[in-house]
Amino acid sequence: MDTTVISAEEAAEFGEFKRSRREAEIALLLKKVILDASRRETDRYALKNACDTAKKFGVYGVLVSPVNVVAARKFLAGSASVVVCRIGGTGESLPAVKRAEAKRAMRQGARELYLSPCYSALAGGNGAYVRREVKKVGRRLKNCALCVSLDDRELGEDDVALGVRAAKEAKADGVCVRGEAQLILRALTAGAGKLNVHCCGVENAAQLRTAVRAGATHACTRACTEIAEELYATLGDCVPQANADVRGAEDGEDF
Repeated sequence: MDTTVISAEEAAEFGEFKRSRREAEIALLLKKVILDASRRETDRYALKNACDTAKKFGVYGVLVSPVNVVAARKFLAGSASVVVCRIGGTGESLPAVKRAEAKRAMRQGARELYLSPCYSALAGGNGAYVRREVKKVGRRLKNCALCVSLDDRELGEDDVALGVRAAKEAKADGVCVRGEAQLILRALTAGAGKLNVHCCGVENAAQLRTAVRAGATHACTRACTEIAEELYATLGDCVPQANADVRGAEDGEDF
């Protein structure tokens, strides 16, 4: 590997180049984040803060409950972040109820839906019921993606795989699983490349990177600010010192 000694001016230029590249990589990584603001404790003040955070860091979207779709759309106005709505409650409501909830969320401005499927059907191995349910809910949704939420901690890997197959057969757009690398890989395999795979429960930058490397298209988290600050803190090591050796300057950084 070549070793080059650089001047102060060259060091500054090289440092700025590295910083710009790192900033672009961080922005792309944050674009995969969905900020989870769907908890029952999320009042209007907390929702506005979540949406302001989403706009500040340019994340993909904000996950909300059905009662907060209109407010979230208002708070996100003028930004590229979208409203993602969690529907289906505990998963045990009837498909017709879930379908009505989905249509209403879509009309109010949600651009993606996280559907809680019937967990008792999944646990009982009844993939046909889940397939029919997803198909009915997704029927005639326009400009709104449907993602089947399989992130319940009671679901094992086989249950998740069954849910992924049902989602694929029902022509859903994606699934959401817990942010464990083996579950992401299992979902990718069961989906046979036909589904986007989201993950949830990401708590830090390292977990976000791991999830993305494993194949997740989006990662849902409540720790958006902490992750963004952790990523941007790495910019401090981008400026080499004058007269320092620069090795492998053309190599890409692995995010």
